[in-house]
Amino acid sequence: MKDDICPICGGVKIESTTSFTVDYNTGVVVVRDVPAKACMQCGEEWISDDIASKLEEIVSISKKQNQEIFIAKFNNYSLAS
Repeated sequence: MKDDICPICGGVKIESTTSFTVDYNTGVVVVRDVPAKACMQCGEEWISDDIASKLEEIVSISKKQNQEIFIAKFNNYSLAS
């Protein structure tokens, strides 16, 4: 399948997890264990649009709460909190 081939090096992409970090003016947000695809050859990583939307919500909530440092695991974080 074409989506499973790395556009950078031609290696095979596999299901994986990664960390997502945002450093903005008043704080840092780190989200661990984010579902992603990673190239077995070069290590490049990709996240889906759905996951990216959830990450944006997590960052937005953290900013609204004026948290200077926020660290969470992706699957353990509830957007309702």
